[in-house]
Amino acid sequence: MKILLLDKNHSLLRDQLSANRFLIEEDFTSTYQEVLEKIHEYQGIIIRSRIPLDQNLLTHAKNLKFIARVGAGMENIDGEAAEKLGITLISSPEGNRDSVAEHVVGMLLILLHRLFIASHEVKNGIWKREENRGDELLGKTFGIIGYGNMGRAVAKRLCGFGVKVLFHDIKPNLSDEFGTQVSLEILKKEADILSLHLPITAETHHLINAEFIAEMKKDFYFINTARGKNVDTSALVNGLKKGKVKGACLDVLEYEKASFEKLETENEDLRYLLHSEKTVVTPHIAGWTVQSKEKLAQVIVDKILAAFSQS
Repeated sequence: MKILLLDKNHSLLRDQLSANRFLIEEDFTSTYQEVLEKIHEYQGIIIRSRIPLDQNLLTHAKNLKFIARVGAGMENIDGEAAEKLGITLISSPEGNRDSVAEHVVGMLLILLHRLFIASHEVKNGIWKREENRGDELLGKTFGIIGYGNMGRAVAKRLCGFGVKVLFHDIKPNLSDEFGTQVSLEILKKEADILSLHLPITAETHHLINAEFIAEMKKDFYFINTARGKNVDTSALVNGLKKGKVKGACLDVLEYEKASFEKLETENEDLRYLLHSEKTVVTPHIAGWTVQSKEKLAQVIVDKILAAFSQS
């Protein structure tokens, strides 16, 4: 099988597939149109996010057997078109769930204990103690929306912090030793902290909006390491300004380009998020560790070999 790699990944992906008699071609620079013109040559594509695999491109991929996405989200692929064309879709959320879980906990502790702010002040000769009094995780109710690989990994990390973990998911009967499944209504009633772990779909676009925020019974902390467009940014900023949202940890932003490599725009809401003491913002790196780079690639290799082994 001839496989096209459209994004740079860990070298083990190329090396192991080549060792198993797959023909690998790397192309990290071709435009959408250039890929369109040659896509018929390949039986497999491995991507991250550089080029959208839409219906037009997939229709031209006459010999394509699979698309493998090195990561969790599949929004860059027209899944409906792929299914109709008999193209297998492969992803690797198992590869970076541990990285995401650690990032969630790390950002939250930084926010609750004002670590960035206090450290910056001390380095600039400012010594404030009462102003930097923190807020403990212990005793809080941590709410998770989406209890797949990421959500469950977060719940697992929270076991030692003395928090109550509740989660909501569209799949039933997922309660385990780490968290208890509840309705969205109960989650809104009891959560002190809300963390999103969802794909971006028509149903989850702007799930967190003004109405959702108003329906939260308690003032709450918010965490998003999923997709920026899960959140109506203007509503979040308004919630922060009014104090309904006590603070926000954001690894993803609504204004990211589809490739996640940079921000598309700058506006008043974005400027508020980037300069507020109530926010911790990182550049879409929650799943971006030395270890996850290797694990993501290995999961993809293992799944391709399991489904399309040529030995």
